[in-house]
Amino acid sequence: MLPTDSAEAILVGRVLLPAGPTPVVIRGGTIHDVSAVAPTVADLLDLADPASATGPVVGSLDDLIAGNGPELLSPVDLQCVKACGVTFAVSAIERVIEERARGDADKASAIRGDLEAKVGSGIRSTVPGTPEAAALKAALIEAGMWSQYLEVAIGPDAEVFTKAPVLSSVGWGADIGVRSDSDWNNPEPEVVLIVDKSGKARGATLGNDVNLRDFEGRSALLLGKAKDNNASTSLGPFIRLFDGKFTMDDVRQAEIDLVIDGPEGYQLTGHSSMNQISRDPEDLVRQALSEHQYPDGFALFLGTLFAPIQDRDIPGRGFTHRDGDVVKIATPKLGALVNRVTTSKAAAPWTFGIRELMRNLASRGLLEGTGA
Repeated sequence: MLPTDSAEAILVGRVLLPAGPTPVVIRGGTIHDVSAVAPTVADLLDLADPASATGPVVGSLDDLIAGNGPELLSPVDLQCVKACGVTFAVSAIERVIEERARGDADKASAIRGDLEAKVGSGIRSTVPGTPEAAALKAALIEAGMWSQYLEVAIGPDAEVFTKAPVLSSVGWGADIGVRSDSDWNNPEPEVVLIVDKSGKARGATLGNDVNLRDFEGRSALLLGKAKDNNASTSLGPFIRLFDGKFTMDDVRQAEIDLVIDGPEGYQLTGHSSMNQISRDPEDLVRQALSEHQYPDGFALFLGTLFAPIQDRDIPGRGFTHRDGDVVKIATPKLGALVNRVTTSKAAAPWTFGIRELMRNLASRGLLEGTGA
């Protein structure tokens, strides 16, 4: 679960202590409760130097890994959870396939080859928002190949949407939810930037932006129903703060591996290279902020190259989840995020919201003098 250079990394997380959810800073393998100086992770990341925050020691990483430490929660709390879609050429093509198949997985294989041959090379070689992109759009419209997904793939405006309500994301080791009425879906392994209230990216983590291909394929207007469901957003295990050892360039060059182990012995592996993203991560942050403010900061999923087309059951039908799948998303500088798949109905219900958090912090005397 840890970065390969964890001894040099400054990590931020949230753990469940007897008193309640608590932000922690991890340095040198030691877990520090920093709630007295920053009662929430949002407060912590707004400090001038969150890496130096300290407090009582509540355990070690060794204990946490061994299962003897406190429960690990999603590493964000009051941040809005945003996501960017169609930021890779492969994902753009797959979204058009879903659209043309009307969410029917059985039709996807027949559409894929023809569409890849006609638009794949053009999308891969075009910088979004440029005159060349506008010319490609005109040619695709003329050929009857245009799609709303290609608009956000090569047009000037990125797709940025709200993925999940505040405090609803789950962390490392938790069950992750897929709608019980979806029969064509997959994980979306992504790097997630964590941005403070001023719009500055302070660090990054891993995320699973669970995708329902049947729902969104039927209509883009079902995006909310496809994306925002109980336990359908996982983040973690920790936020790694940007510093001299970890920078935005590490995000730009991240290599992300995905392994799905099914309960029946099935295994799927995938790989995503962030250097193939069509929009720079900082541009995506800028677009998320263009006409909005986030006084508690936000988490921003950057999109995925991963598009699972490997057949699981029926030839030509591609991949879909089964209950009990274990999903592992890993990259050396951020560690590994692991979750088990269940349905959103069967996953633990989300009951601890903003009011409960405020009541908890107030009962612990953590809101006084913080400006929170």
